[in-house]
Amino acid sequence: MLQTYTARYTCLHGGYMGQLIDWPEVVTEGANLEECRAMLRDALREMVLAYQDLGREIPVGNALLEQLPVELELVRKTA
Repeated sequence: MLQTYTARYTCLHGGYMGQLIDWPEVVTEGANLEECRAMLRDALREMVLAYQDLGREIPVGNALLEQLPVELELVRKTA
């Protein structure tokens, strides 16, 4: 069965961090975005195997992400 998970990539000093939104325990880093994607896929495969070995339920994917715009000049700052 093919399951889809949503990944988030964050640019770090010297590379990228990748994490699954649907399964936050699956996280890794890579020197560049391509390497990070490959390592995240590998980390996901390993986590699936570990969960299967432990008899744990594998989280369901398909998270929905959206960007919400806000006009910063309208947001009141509180001290």
